[in-house]
Amino acid sequence: MSPLVSAVNQILSILTITAQILIAGLIAIILLKKDKVLDFIKKHSVLFSFIVAVIAVSGSLFYSEVAKFTPCKLCWFQRIFMYPEVILLGVALIKKSKDTAAFIIGLAVPGAIIAAYNYLLQLGVVPELSCSTVGYSVSCAQRFVMNFGYITIPMMALSAFTLIILLQLIQKGYNKNAA
Repeated sequence: MSPLVSAVNQILSILTITAQILIAGLIAIILLKKDKVLDFIKKHSVLFSFIVAVIAVSGSLFYSEVAKFTPCKLCWFQRIFMYPEVILLGVALIKKSKDTAAFIIGLAVPGAIIAAYNYLLQLGVVPELSCSTVGYSVSCAQRFVMNFGYITIPMMALSAFTLIILLQLIQKGYNKNAA
């Protein structure tokens, strides 16, 4: 593995851990009803979600185009759900629209489900179905990355989708008067 690929793996793995810490923090903030923090997150949820989506798309493109990791069928499906989020969130930022939550959550939930299944496949928890039944594909159980003992590319995607879902749920549902 080239030094560039190793460095990007480390950076993306650290960002994945950061996302997981943010997910835990957001859940705690929601449960504790920290109004000022939730107001701030709601105000910037589109921007934060856009940043997460851009990093996820950039990472997937790096792995396929620079590192030359061939995406499996499940990785392609995850991309199908993540890539439009960049465009939708980018347009929402430009237009200063806050009505993105339903669309983004609608894309992120199936993406997260596919990423979770792909991750469980890689761990050997669920049986592998043939990913190559329609055309050529690498095995969906193949791990190109394994950092910190658990971070693989599908775990990176799952973390990104989950963080985006939480940010958008705060955007859509948080109302301090109802808390």
